[in-house]
Amino acid sequence: MPKVLGFVNQKWFQILTIGAALFFAAEQALKFTNNINFVPTVILLGAFLVPAAFVAYFYSQEQVLDKSSHLEIPLSLVAICFLAGGVVGSIVAGFFEYTTLRSSSISTLFSAALIEEAAKLIFPIVIFMRGRYRSEVDGLFFGITCGMGFAALETMGYGLTTLLQTQGNVGALQEILLIRGLLSPVGHAAWTGLVCAVLWRQREKTHKSFSAWVVGAFALAVIFHTVWDIAGTSKQLYITYLGFIAVGIVSLTLLILRLRDARKTAKTRQLQTLSQS
Repeated sequence: MPKVLGFVNQKWFQILTIGAALFFAAEQALKFTNNINFVPTVILLGAFLVPAAFVAYFYSQEQVLDKSSHLEIPLSLVAICFLAGGVVGSIVAGFFEYTTLRSSSISTLFSAALIEEAAKLIFPIVIFMRGRYRSEVDGLFFGITCGMGFAALETMGYGLTTLLQTQGNVGALQEILLIRGLLSPVGHAAWTGLVCAVLWRQREKTHKSFSAWVVGAFALAVIFHTVWDIAGTSKQLYITYLGFIAVGIVSLTLLILRLRDARKTAKTRQLQTLSQS
């Protein structure tokens, strides 16, 4: 029972359950009344629910692992990273993609993936250059937060587009919000989180701000993104699902490995601090 209560008391779980209840209520109100005033609420809740819960989980992990290194990251900075990071990434990516997205060719999808992965790193790099938060788990957290902000805003755009194209089909809106929401942790969040984790990790271990490992992590993120988009544009649903599952499993596995490594590094650092005190 204590374990169950501890799980329920987790902030990320509370955000997820309360948000899901609110989303269901807003969606039912929209279906029952056909009042378009409920549309923004449904799209907002559907797009931000999973990203907010996922960020809350990694925020709690960061608090535990880095409590001996620095003070708690202010929630204001978390909110700015999520919103401003997502907005800046979306604007920059959208501006440069406007001239490249003319077809669904592999080269075009690769260019789009390259642009988006680079755009999502703008805000995390600003935080990185300030040098206040220096551990690998910090990088992992800021990367995931900006990636999730980007994913949430992108989902809102897809949700609105779907609603307009289907002439107000709430079922289609629900489907796109559900699918993109559930997949967001293994997509944008995982890819940006991995790159930032490696970026912070290399500085922590080598005291250098740039290395071949960072380039390799970024290239891997672009490849994952490109394969994801190629699968998404396939006319064969089984190829789409297989592509999403394959990329999602590998991305999530690498993200978990980076979190485990960050935990080991944090524990080692805490032991060193205790031995010196």
